[in-house]
Amino acid sequence: MFGDDGDESVWDYPRPPLVVPSARRITVAFGGRTVADTRRAVRVLETSHPPVYYLPFDDVAPGLLEEAEGQSWCEWKGQARYWSLRVGDRRSPQAAWSYPQPSPGFGELAGRLAFYPSRTDGCTVDGEPVTAQDGDFYGGWITARVHGPFKGGAGTAGW
Repeated sequence: MFGDDGDESVWDYPRPPLVVPSARRITVAFGGRTVADTRRAVRVLETSHPPVYYLPFDDVAPGLLEEAEGQSWCEWKGQARYWSLRVGDRRSPQAAWSYPQPSPGFGELAGRLAFYPSRTDGCTVDGEPVTAQDGDFYGGWITARVHGPFKGGAGTAGW
């Protein structure tokens, strides 16, 4: 139903969320480096949220992730852990998160992590620069083909 082509409204995304594979090229840059590059991502699609891309750990440059303090709980996906990025002297605290043991129905997220676009120097989807979702909680990736309004900004907590 939600392929990798065409425009999408986040109001058509389901609740509970859906995990779908993506063949698009996903990149993440930080500190003058491409820290992740993959065509093996999955997208999590949830009502009112821009997609979140989860990339295989294997497609992140080695030695750049550091386990970060903090955890959070998602009613759908389970217990999250956080990761900081370090490239040379630059560090981005809690730049990414993962679900080491995702809840049933979200097993595709095991062995993957998602980056907050706002905590990197740039993320792309097939070469298109991503706009970060407003707020500092959800970490959605906004591209020209994804339409809102989006949850996350001021005044949207009750949506």
